[in-house]
Amino acid sequence: MKFKKNNGFTGVDISIAIIILFIFISIIATLSYEFNLSSRKLQTKGEAIEIAIKEIEKIKRNGFQEVEDLNSKSEKDKNGKQLKNQLVDGKEGYYKTILVQDYNEISTRTDIKENLVKKVSVIITYQYRGEEQSVELSTIVSKLYS
Repeated sequence: MKFKKNNGFTGVDISIAIIILFIFISIIATLSYEFNLSSRKLQTKGEAIEIAIKEIEKIKRNGFQEVEDLNSKSEKDKNGKQLKNQLVDGKEGYYKTILVQDYNEISTRTDIKENLVKKVSVIITYQYRGEEQSVELSTIVSKLYS
């Protein structure tokens, strides 16, 4: 009886090992790519949210007089700045739109006094992978009434 000695690896063993190695490397590379992509998407959206929060805080800090003369048809603020698609200072690729609605434009009630309460929405738009994305935050500002 002849017994074959197992000295070393055969070509088939090496081929299978290489195929398995390539499969694992491609899975790890794909997972890494998807993780980085998700991370960049969250970072970009986080910056947009940060910009929107700063704008809302600025509006609240300035008070009702900042938006008193504005409504849903307004295209410029009282300083003459555009309210729609204005480039955000210091942040390339981000645009802000500020919408101001008087409460009587939103409500169906007819007994509401005009120019006492306003809903202010800040919309930040940006491009991500060729698609337009946006973040919207809103706040309510009211006139002190006595």
